[in-house]
Amino acid sequence: MPTPRYVRNPQLSTIKPNYPGNKILGREYCNGEQLYEPEFGTLLKWQLSKNPQKEEKKADTWAPEVVDCTTFLQSREDGLVWLGHSSFVLRVAGVTMITDPLLFSSLGLRRRHALPCRPEDLTGIDVLLLSHGHRDHLDEQSIKLLARQNPAMRAFGPLGLVKLLRGIAPKLPVQEAGWWQQFDLSALGETPPFELFELPASHWYRRGLLDLNKVLWGSLLLRLPDDRTLYFAGDTNMNGHFEEIERQFGPLDIVLMPIGAYKPAYMMAGSHTNPHESAKAANQLRAGHLVPMHHGTFDLSDEPASEPQRLIREIAASGMLRPELHVPAVGEVLRWQDWV
Repeated sequence: MPTPRYVRNPQLSTIKPNYPGNKILGREYCNGEQLYEPEFGTLLKWQLSKNPQKEEKKADTWAPEVVDCTTFLQSREDGLVWLGHSSFVLRVAGVTMITDPLLFSSLGLRRRHALPCRPEDLTGIDVLLLSHGHRDHLDEQSIKLLARQNPAMRAFGPLGLVKLLRGIAPKLPVQEAGWWQQFDLSALGETPPFELFELPASHWYRRGLLDLNKVLWGSLLLRLPDDRTLYFAGDTNMNGHFEEIERQFGPLDIVLMPIGAYKPAYMMAGSHTNPHESAKAANQLRAGHLVPMHHGTFDLSDEPASEPQRLIREIAASGMLRPELHVPAVGEVLRWQDWV
């Protein structure tokens, strides 16, 4: 077993007392203290096993409603728009951000619904927020387009991101951080309108055959001067980091939380939360509002397309979800500044 070492961005502040940095064993980032390596045998078992919901899934043709969001993109109005999957356009105090952009279909990732705008309408973007490097969150074609259309855009995300993006968009300024670090936003102006933090997620990384866990993964949190917070959970399974984040920042105001790609559990539980776990995580964060993501756009797992949204609605209706649930159409503008 290689000797562990702990890393962070030495140019950024670490906000959690006595946190040593992210643990690396050999050349791999750990998932907290543990090394998580998905096994090929589990993938093979999934591919060779029959989905007990196969017929139900085949008959389920549901897709999210899509409304055009071009007017919002062309405005300077603050708000939040879901583009599908884990992609949002977020505008705070006139700063426009986009999260984990995946704007196109590709091999193995076919969009089940249209984008609520033309890709060429995604201009005026100041900040690219990236949770991790999986291809359904960090898409090369999408980032090249956004970098070309937004020459002043800056990217923020986890350790290892600089090297990864260098081959995709060489001129794109990138700042990377370890868990519990605060980004330096001085490039956005003398008085940035919010603070931005890199926080934990429970996940892993791979894009090729030989790069397992060589780029970190995480979640991101924005905190406004009046202490309102917006949390983007990225990709994660159910783990203890939600309670840690609540202790540091809670209660949170708005949580963008994944709810899909959870079946079969033996394959997906190490990577994603199901709707019940997502609700539990939002409760642990003491969130005021929950906006679900990571469902309905791509076929990544065995559950029927409509199941994640149906379940999260049922959980909310039962009273087991403490935050207020907002389930927008793709492209619908959520004026979140009015919620809190």
